[in-house]
Amino acid sequence: MSKPDSTKRQPVTGTGRFISGVVEGFYGRPWTMEQRTELFKREQKWGLNTYLYAPKDDYKHRMYWRDLYAAEEAEQLTSLISAAKQHDVEFVYAISPGLDITFSNPKEVAALKRKLDQVKEFGCRSFSLLFDDIETEMCPADKQAFSSFAHAQVAITNEVYMHLGEPEVFLFCPTDYCAVFCTPSVTQSSYLNTVGEKLLPGIDVLWTGPKVVSHKISVESIEEVSSVLKRAPVIWDNVHANDYDPQRLFLGPYKDRPTDLIPKLKGVLTNPNCEFYPNFVAVHTLATWCKAPAEGAPRDVEMGDEEQDPCYSPQKALNLALTDWLEEFMSTDQPGGPCHPRLKKESSEEEPMQTDMCESPYIPGPGENPLYTAEPLTLDDLKLLSDLFYLPYEHGTTARTMLQELDWLKNQSQAAAAETDKTAEWCSRAQQFDNMCEAVVQMFNRLSNAPNRSILYDLYNYICDIKSGVGLARAYVKTLGGHSQPSAQLLNDDPEPWGFRGGLSGEFQRMLPGHGNRDLFRHPPMTAVYCIRPYCPEDKPEVERIFREMQRAGQGNSALMAQSPLISDGLSAGEISPSPLCGLILEDDLGLCGYALALTDAKPAAAKIQRAVSGSVFEEFPSVIALEMLPRVTDPSPAKRMIGQLLSSIRSSGSRGAFCELRQSNRRMLDFYSKLGSFKLVQMDGLPQDILVMATSL
Repeated sequence: MSKPDSTKRQPVTGTGRFISGVVEGFYGRPWTMEQRTELFKREQKWGLNTYLYAPKDDYKHRMYWRDLYAAEEAEQLTSLISAAKQHDVEFVYAISPGLDITFSNPKEVAALKRKLDQVKEFGCRSFSLLFDDIETEMCPADKQAFSSFAHAQVAITNEVYMHLGEPEVFLFCPTDYCAVFCTPSVTQSSYLNTVGEKLLPGIDVLWTGPKVVSHKISVESIEEVSSVLKRAPVIWDNVHANDYDPQRLFLGPYKDRPTDLIPKLKGVLTNPNCEFYPNFVAVHTLATWCKAPAEGAPRDVEMGDEEQDPCYSPQKALNLALTDWLEEFMSTDQPGGPCHPRLKKESSEEEPMQTDMCESPYIPGPGENPLYTAEPLTLDDLKLLSDLFYLPYEHGTTARTMLQELDWLKNQSQAAAAETDKTAEWCSRAQQFDNMCEAVVQMFNRLSNAPNRSILYDLYNYICDIKSGVGLARAYVKTLGGHSQPSAQLLNDDPEPWGFRGGLSGEFQRMLPGHGNRDLFRHPPMTAVYCIRPYCPEDKPEVERIFREMQRAGQGNSALMAQSPLISDGLSAGEISPSPLCGLILEDDLGLCGYALALTDAKPAAAKIQRAVSGSVFEEFPSVIALEMLPRVTDPSPAKRMIGQLLSSIRSSGSRGAFCELRQSNRRMLDFYSKLGSFKLVQMDGLPQDILVMATSL
């Protein structure tokens, strides 16, 4: 299929209001009906308008999608849909038939319609068909009836949409629901192009961004997928989802999505943490983001905000959310909560026993142990909690500082053991680290004493785990400073079972070679330290050695001369010198391990290997790049930095664009350039069959 011209197609944004709200789409225990009703109240209060019902483990939503709801279930759903309407929230019922549906069987289509007709009788007017997280291989019957998986899905979706009377809100989740799933790319995906061409225009498409859990979502990426889908997508945002790791919780703000996205989208739905109550921050900050002022409207963003978004400050949105959340924590409306004299309700409805306890408190006598009490929870406690459980791709500021301090104290421990010029600094920083650990302990105590037990119970496993981890680190630093005996938990050959962190899953991870280089804490780096410096003529032999080594590795048992030459080979082999300021060297502890070289004018190098390239190609992409890394460089970050610096130098020379030639067998570098996002496959006449060209405009 030919590549769409994204510069000529304008995305179709459709009609109707901007969809904003929550999708209950995670794996795990679904929320209760009472919690969902509470969500509707919050959405109405904060200005959100949609709830997408799609809990993966509601068996009649996914595994037993054909089964109709029983009378009791029907009554519950009817009440839930009614509650959503009462709070001006659009209830979207989603069904996931993709695990085992036979698309070509009319009885299957009839069963799907019958199920949705039943939900329509409950008062539901908005629907969604989800085909995410399923196998892509069609059964033999469907292969005979449909030319592709996309055609099968689109056909049944269009038919159901028409059967339901073309609802104003009808959402379709594709199987390729993020850029990383698209082959070979978003614009060249035959699956997505079929969806864009064949799906009826009244149906909106769900999209998670570049990845399943996207770190950032750019305007350019949304414009790209919109041009293929011929409509603006609805973002199903997994940035706060935690169903993939039972030890992680995300209490950071909605961020790394510029507000410039809003006019480019049909809507945004957050698929948050499995635990209901900790989602206060995720939903609250999304609501703040959705209300960001349009261009030209008054702005309310703190100066120096790291996101540089003129309309939205993640930190300010987080502070607002935590301030409101603190009120919920201190609510005494929860049954069975502790009685706080300072927070005692002025009501005659309190349980007599609880009232009696509070009216006659125990007062210790002289010389007796003081009462174990905790002060009320504070906003600083919640800020610390958010920092410790921030977002999938980053820790909060305090968490990063604690990791950095522990790393420094561990690496400089000799200063604590012997008097040196760093001893005073070590002791001071050890005390500061201890103070930070104590703050975590006190936060835990105050959280445990908070009146709203429902929130606490959702948080308890997480805060117990972090308190334990911080306690171990605290004991270790005290041991380094000679202030205590080595902790039995740290050094005992026969520890208690809570010393086996992570159970079987943890043991598997610690046995794998990649363990340790995937941590979020990379400053200082957990593995190798790399140095990028300018290329000099003395580097030529080492560059050629790496080039030959990687050639042999890619060639296998075939003769080296059987490979088609690349235009950039002369650069790597030292036969041609790189253009001024267009050479970079990568070094690690073992020596030179990679390079990035460029010629701002590739024509002489092409002539040297007698490669005929059309003049139009050289006019658009006049420069050529050579990049290579030894296999021991497993982190792609150094290569990305080198490419960024190299392209900057090429641009400064006046070049309009740059290209690289890659052998089809070199999957590693093909994957690297593809994931950069800026390099695209281009056609060049006269290329050998085993060579591809990727290029970027500057």
